Amino acid sequence: MVGLGRLSLIATIASVSAQLQKPLLSQPDGVLPETGEKGSKLLVDTESLQARISIESLVKHAEALYELAKSSEEEFGHPTRVIGSEGHRRTLEYVAAEIDRLGDYYKSSTQSFPAVMGQVFQSRLVLGHSVPESASAMSLTPPTPHKEPVYGELALVDSEGCNTSDYPHELSGKIAFIKRGTCSFGTKSELAGRAGAIAAVVFNSNADGLSGTLGVPSPDHVPTFGLSGKDAEPVIEKLKAGKVVDSIAFIDSVVNTINTTNIVVQTVEGDPENCVMLGAHSDSVTEGPGINDDGSGTLTLLEVATRLTQFSVKNCVRFAWWAGEEEGLLGSDYYVATLPEEENKKIRLFMDYDMMGSPNFAYQIYNATNAVNPTGSEQLRDLYIDWYKSKGLNYTFIPFDGRSDYDAFIRNGIPGGGIATGAEGIKTKEEELMFGGKAGDWYDPCYHQLCDDVSNVNTTAWLINTQLVAHSVATYAASFEGFPERVATKAATVYDQDTLYHGRYLVR
Repeated sequence: MVGLGRLSLIATIASVSAQLQKPLLSQPDGVLPETGEKGSKLLVDTESLQARISIESLVKHAEALYELAKSSEEEFGHPTRVIGSEGHRRTLEYVAAEIDRLGDYYKSSTQSFPAVMGQVFQSRLVLGHSVPESASAMSLTPPTPHKEPVYGELALVDSEGCNTSDYPHELSGKIAFIKRGTCSFGTKSELAGRAGAIAAVVFNSNADGLSGTLGVPSPDHVPTFGLSGKDAEPVIEKLKAGKVVDSIAFIDSVVNTINTTNIVVQTVEGDPENCVMLGAHSDSVTEGPGINDDGSGTLTLLEVATRLTQFSVKNCVRFAWWAGEEEGLLGSDYYVATLPEEENKKIRLFMDYDMMGSPNFAYQIYNATNAVNPTGSEQLRDLYIDWYKSKGLNYTFIPFDGRSDYDAFIRNGIPGGGIATGAEGIKTKEEELMFGGKAGDWYDPCYHQLCDDVSNVNTTAWLINTQLVAHSVATYAASFEGFPERVATKAATVYDQDTLYHGRYLVR
């Protein structure tokens, strides 16, 4: 593997194996390949591939991944696989080593790219005499000068703060108070900075809290908070009545640019002009080891890639492990942005697998339709529906709204979809009846937290969904009969208009 230090890689795998006191898998549990005449491998079929999926293999890999996350403890004080950490570097080495063990079935490559990562250590916002609980520093916000509190009057910005003319002429030395809407949070912060504000607060247009990102750093960005509409309402009343609201803003944060790496592997066999592509992200958030988010997806891909070697394929299959998803889909964005148009058209569809085993799970399907997304997205959605139905399992739809790595593919004309089991959303009573678990709790109570460890993965859901991933791969690796041809490299504009997310953060 290019750029992944082979001596370090061997040492890492040996270390993990020793700690677990059990060997890592090589070929799939000694299962021989399906063979035809003269020992040639048979064309992949879905039932045979599904039958080879092993929950024991998945759990063993998860235990190894957690050990790798622990290598970040010295720097971060706890296990994590955030980009730039030792835990993430070793995750990449681990995936690369496991693919190398599969011999010449795949050709592998790595793609290094610059990634912006940020971390907020402390933040505090005081509005008048109150400290609103909903106030939170936005992702990729700069710190307050010298990482010290700044003091200033609050100034209400006209409209939604998307134009220079919305900002008061007397904003210098004040804190801009801006309503959410229309344009990105980064644009609002930038315009506030250009107008002389020392900080900005973006309040929600409804009562809910607001957790967003400023996106690509700008020298004009100012320290920026998100605030719930509920906490903003009394402040707005005072400002509109002409009252002065003295405020204090404090943010201790860092924003750095580092280099990180995507891993992409493709079958040597199969028509390279018609490629089945699937991906998961290899990184976690800073706060925890990310074994469900998205260690489960990472290892599902690894398990399917391993079992697929027992078969031949008609269409090429391409697996991708993205870096920087948690910072805003950076790896997948970079990959698609650097694809030449002729290479873009070779990808018949992209399947995203992020969070396959949430403890309080629901079987969720992205509600991708051809009316809004590139043609073929709906056919993929229906494949998932049909499979769940064939197993007698319930399913539910979730918005296809830009929160995971399918986003860049859809924006660039590649049909897409995927499945998940839920993040910070709350399970309904109806879903409790459909899937079990507990209504009123998050699907993943450890989402983006330190407790997202090996014990945080529901093995029943993980096994079921890995079998469904195997089904999706086997179906299209064998044939694209009935699946729409690729016709364009640009997505429907409706998708762009409706998308409020780019990764886990709101962007506007």
